Amino acid sequence: MQDIKSFNPQALFEHIYANAPIGIALISLDRKWMNVNPSVCRIFGYSEEEFKTFTIDDIRHPDDHNNSSSFLTELLDGVIPFFDLENRYFNKNGDIVWTSVHVSLVRNDQDGEPLYYITQFIDVTKNKLAELKLQESIERYTSLKKYNHDAIISFGLDGKIMNGNNMVQQLTGYHIEELIGKEISALIGKKNAIYLLPALNDHAAIEKLEKDINFVQHKHGHSVEVLATLAPIIIQNQTKGFYIIVKDMTEQKKLIIEKEAAEKTNKAKSDFLAMMSHEIRTPMNGVIGMTDVLLETELDEEQIEYVQIIKKSGDTLLTIINDILDFSKIESGKTELTEEPLNVRTILSETLYMVMSKALEKDLEITTSVCPTVPNLVHGDSTKLRQVLINLLSNAIKFTPKGAISIVVDTVWLEMNRVRLQFAVRDTGIGVPSDQVDHLFEPFYQVDHFMTRKTEGTGLGLAICKKLVELMDGQIWHEASKEQAGSTFLFTANFRVQLNHSESSQYDLWSQQYDIAESATEQNLKILIAEDNEVNQVVLQKMIEKLGHKTTLVQNGKEAVEAVKRHSYDIIFMDIQMPWMDGLTAAKLINEITAGKKRPCIVAVTAHAIKGDSEKYIAEGMDAYISKPVSINAIAEIIERLEKTRESAL
Repeated sequence: MQDIKSFNPQALFEHIYANAPIGIALISLDRKWMNVNPSVCRIFGYSEEEFKTFTIDDIRHPDDHNNSSSFLTELLDGVIPFFDLENRYFNKNGDIVWTSVHVSLVRNDQDGEPLYYITQFIDVTKNKLAELKLQESIERYTSLKKYNHDAIISFGLDGKIMNGNNMVQQLTGYHIEELIGKEISALIGKKNAIYLLPALNDHAAIEKLEKDINFVQHKHGHSVEVLATLAPIIIQNQTKGFYIIVKDMTEQKKLIIEKEAAEKTNKAKSDFLAMMSHEIRTPMNGVIGMTDVLLETELDEEQIEYVQIIKKSGDTLLTIINDILDFSKIESGKTELTEEPLNVRTILSETLYMVMSKALEKDLEITTSVCPTVPNLVHGDSTKLRQVLINLLSNAIKFTPKGAISIVVDTVWLEMNRVRLQFAVRDTGIGVPSDQVDHLFEPFYQVDHFMTRKTEGTGLGLAICKKLVELMDGQIWHEASKEQAGSTFLFTANFRVQLNHSESSQYDLWSQQYDIAESATEQNLKILIAEDNEVNQVVLQKMIEKLGHKTTLVQNGKEAVEAVKRHSYDIIFMDIQMPWMDGLTAAKLINEITAGKKRPCIVAVTAHAIKGDSEKYIAEGMDAYISKPVSINAIAEIIERLEKTRESAL
């Protein structure tokens, strides 16, 4: 080996200084650059001449300015020979450069006075950025684990618990320190632990085990119902352990039980509504029906007055019943929109006709205004639109002792095949106190206190209006009249525009109103009444006879079938609920008996008025459907429809 002494030390130093990958700089005691090697220029991006124009502190990151103060003092005092630290600097492009810095001090050989610093820089930016990303990833994972709503427990392949998050303590009652080193079986049970460890590398087996781990043992001895998930801890492509993530299902189980209870309650509510609809409407049929029949007989003025009071009371009671049933149907989601052609102006006229008598009794003036931009014919649910208008107009009449009521219909927007209409019902009545406006559309709310109120009702009218308007994709609200006393109720509703206006003439024919006497056919029909309730028998019989037709009475479905075997009938009014044989069974048998022969029109007569009943009965073989209390108008309409059908068939 060649002797090192043969090398020129000065040449060796110069070579190392010029070619070392480490930046070497001579820094004066006042922090100025005295000399730098090429690596310093490479690290910071400045030339050797540029370094002489600023101090080392000028490019140091402001957060690191005081990093070396104490070390420099100790170095100058001879306490330490050198020091190392990590500093951030800005390069020429303004980017941060992380460096590992080694600082030593050169002294005078004679008196030991300090001359300058030798500072060595190693660029560790790449390593530092990787370290920061790793730290960020660790912190994210730590935060995820710490603040997760589920308990997360890590355990090794030996089955011993390594760590857990805060939720573990809440779920199990153990502090994390107590669990570290314990067997996982202490929480999930020995049976699950026995199968768990051998299956940790089998994905299918893990999925099965997840389903089997349903409980976690609490420190105090009881079990907590959980939903478990297993996830591997993989380090350098090797499974080092597993996480078990467990969700406390106690609250969820409680919510599921409450949901099931609510569904059962809703079903019971629907069943109760169906039963009450039948039980209430059946006697109401007798009350209202018989008053209609009684008013057609010869009565003196006093008797007419008494009967009219009975009829009015019956109608009021029926309105209350309908309000309650309508609201309950809407609340249970059993009300749906139907789409049919309707004339807005005709609907308005029909509605006014229904309430006009009450307005005339109070000598109220009613005016209407329909904007020319409102289409004559649209597609929508005429029944629900009419119901909202009737409710608002009835309220306006009820709360207006004197003065006027106006109805204004306007177009909000019209685009493509959709139109949004606004209806406004204004009155000059008593108005609504400002502190009660927010409660107007709440169910069972009445502006008058229930102990002092002067008007009748359930307080459901506006609540029903709100639900129906929302079904029509609209809104309803109240506005106080500024210029005069009274209130204004406004609502919007969306409709599909009828593009084929040739249908309008056909619709006008459908919407004509016929007087009962005019609609009754001159030719007598043979009509069978199948009804077990004696009052309802009399009501139906008297109404049909008033229309000029003959009737036969039977008590149940079995007798109805026997009657059809003996005679032919044009119409059968069939009650649904009867002893011995119900109406649906009887209708099926009658349809079989009359197959290929002259078949009677079978009309379902029922006290049920729940959504979907009509479709159900027609699907079961009925031809039409009317609900109790039965009106003479409804019967006349059924008979007229039958006559028109027969005329068109001839």
